[in-house]
Amino acid sequence: MKAKLIMSGLAALGFMAGTSGAYAQDAARDAIAERLAPVGQLCLQGQDCGTAAAPAGDSVSSGGDIDGEGIYGNVCSACHASGAAGAPIRGEEDAWAARTEQGFATLVDHAINGIGAMPAKGGNASLSDEEVEAAVAYMVEPVMEVPELGGGDEAASEEAGSEEAATEETAAAEGDAAAEEEMAANDDAASEEDASANEEEAASGGSDLDGAALYASVGCAACHDSGVAGAPTKGDSEAWAARLEKGADELYASAINGIGAMPAKGGNPNLSDEEVMAVVDYLMAEAQ
Repeated sequence: MKAKLIMSGLAALGFMAGTSGAYAQDAARDAIAERLAPVGQLCLQGQDCGTAAAPAGDSVSSGGDIDGEGIYGNVCSACHASGAAGAPIRGEEDAWAARTEQGFATLVDHAINGIGAMPAKGGNASLSDEEVEAAVAYMVEPVMEVPELGGGDEAASEEAGSEEAATEETAAAEGDAAAEEEMAANDDAASEEDASANEEEAASGGSDLDGAALYASVGCAACHDSGVAGAPTKGDSEAWAARLEKGADELYASAINGIGAMPAKGGNPNLSDEEVMAVVDYLMAEAQ
């Protein structure tokens, strides 16, 4: 009888230990997933960027009951906080000067209908025109006087439409010039990278991290799937040829520290250097 009781007790302890271990593993996976979550989503013209609307709340600077700041933080900041794809950064007067001269109505019209690399409504089709207007109001508030929202929308749209053709032509020319400047900047910046820093970062390049999964989940695909802003497209051996000749060390350093239009770590500061290098390894392998 005592032997049976002892065996039953051991079996119960083993079951509890196994269950605790499983819970601990699940918690670790959740923590890693949360740390790797991108700080924002870069969405470009023609991409399916989902339809989840930004949360609504009390407005801080955009008027009415629409939280323009919240919408900006959830949808617009992926480009306008880092300058990705040539987007003007919030609060930089020089970057906004030519745009603010066009008037607030024109800026709202461009945000609603899309212009250049920016898709309509920043890629979030579920946003109403009023929510886009509130986000634009918050975005340009530091650099221009924002009119009262919610009035004269139809007249503003008609006025913006009459100016759109000339503006799009100018934007296209500016986009071509920016792409050429970026390519030149990429070449110049790559030649000036510090060799000793490259060697130190390359020391942990052969990790077991899943570069393909990281590439798809942390925001790299937004540019390298479509080639926006001169980014070499994944799998395009010709586009990658000159970069591959510079060696893995230099590519690691460029991805970690940023180069040209690409921000450091692709705009996701939560990534470790090893995770960034795993993504670079994946892209190099796809190009060879």
